Amino acid sequence: MTQQAWAFLGGKQVPEEDAKVGVKTHALHYGTAAFEGIRGNWNERLGKVSIFRLKEHYERLLRGCQILRIELPYSADDLCKITTDLLEKNGFSEDVYIRPLAFKGQELVANLNLNSLEDEFTLVMMPFGSYIDNSRPLRCQTSSWRRPMDSSMPTGVKISGLYTTSILAKTEALAAGFDEAILLNQDGSVSEGSGENLFMIRDGAIITPGETDNCLLGITRDSVIQLAREELGMEIIQRHIHRSELYLADEVFLTGTAAHLTAVGELDNRSIGSGETGPVTKKLQDIYFSTVIGDNDRYEDWCTMVSPSGG
Repeated sequence: MTQQAWAFLGGKQVPEEDAKVGVKTHALHYGTAAFEGIRGNWNERLGKVSIFRLKEHYERLLRGCQILRIELPYSADDLCKITTDLLEKNGFSEDVYIRPLAFKGQELVANLNLNSLEDEFTLVMMPFGSYIDNSRPLRCQTSSWRRPMDSSMPTGVKISGLYTTSILAKTEALAAGFDEAILLNQDGSVSEGSGENLFMIRDGAIITPGETDNCLLGITRDSVIQLAREELGMEIIQRHIHRSELYLADEVFLTGTAAHLTAVGELDNRSIGSGETGPVTKKLQDIYFSTVIGDNDRYEDWCTMVSPSGG
């Protein structure tokens, strides 16, 4: 017998099949929503799900809400409690993906005024394995699609409508036989992957695009920067990166909640370094994976541990 799946909508837990919105919902037509992608990583030793940097995700969600004029009756702490309660209710004992969505929930079309619309919040979660195969380096393609400028679409938060560009870039890369897309920004500098931040290792330093390159201010990105500094003692430089610099890098890797930390072995049919996972990337992967499942005591405050109960 399949266990009942539970969601959160309308201020309460509901069976997932009852968590529905109408076909005229404003966010469905116009992308007027902010969301997060949060991972719960199963720790077999502890028999618990480790939710990685839960509060930081909700703090970013609320920043997206502020931009979209979405007013939720919840604080970041409230949203964390809603999430842990729902995770316990669902009783997962495996890796899970957690998707909160704050959206303009009024059933009203042909209306472009955010101020006059009702706001809603929903939360769903599901078993989730590998988003990208990080057991091997990725083959990537520089996309023909460009990352939007922040002056056109807020890029530092996760706005639903923004992800059309990422979807087009990812689809283009897969159709061409690659694993992932690398997007440039409007001035031709490197921005990010379709759903990941990008790092380059060259001459002993780790280099990553900065906020002015219109990349997402990623929570995994922030975590890896901190781990590289504190655990490996490496210098982190945030600056513009030219496309051709990636071809000449010693190592390149991508980071994201869904993608974790994954090496890039090839870009535009050119090998990056040896074409294999480099030594720095491998060290960071080992540190990162022990951290996200809650086995690194130095960063235990990054993990919210939840025991499955089922409901």
